[in-house]
Amino acid sequence: MSKKKKKYYTVWKGHKTGVFESWNDCKAQVKDYQGAVYKSFDTFDAAKKALNSNYKDFIGKKTAFKSELSEAQLKKIGQPNYNSIAVDAASSGNPGVMEYRGVDTKTKKQLFIQGPFPEGTNNIGEFLALVHGLAFLKQHNSDRILYTDSKIAMSWVRKKTCNTKLPRNEKNAKLFELVDRGVKWLNENTYTTTIVKWETKAWGEIPADFGRK
Repeated sequence: MSKKKKKYYTVWKGHKTGVFESWNDCKAQVKDYQGAVYKSFDTFDAAKKALNSNYKDFIGKKTAFKSELSEAQLKKIGQPNYNSIAVDAASSGNPGVMEYRGVDTKTKKQLFIQGPFPEGTNNIGEFLALVHGLAFLKQHNSDRILYTDSKIAMSWVRKKTCNTKLPRNEKNAKLFELVDRGVKWLNENTYTTTIVKWETKAWGEIPADFGRK
């Protein structure tokens, strides 16, 4: 079995800032800290350099994407519709520290963000991101479409339920308050927004991706 590659974690905003050599040390700094900003790096030098720079230069930044799909497949899929917003979630562990956000698909300007929550799952985050996106677009009377890369979240929204198996407890109570509000919103509101699956294999990571993979 190959040894897992060591990661270094830069925390720009947290209980303490700095470079941490384990996920547990990083998690202690971002847990229960509203608006925490952090990212993993492959080397200590890269993490240290990032710490002394603007986090906006690293969060959500991706290398050039080259699709492995054929020309015919790419032509069939086409290009993204930039009259849209994109949503995504990030969970460090399952369950683990979770957050979600929505961005303008073209400019990647952040439109909303929630978390980090101390205990959640990626599926819950993707569901909440979709509902938040629907409510956001309805509030702004927008005709934009809504992109997600989660088929599970799309299914839960269609069924107007969050079908998670995560047990409720004191640690995730605030998260489940949002879940209950989201389910209530779906059952009490109508919307005309079209929800579309983001074609990751053709276009790369969804623009709302947190860039922590």
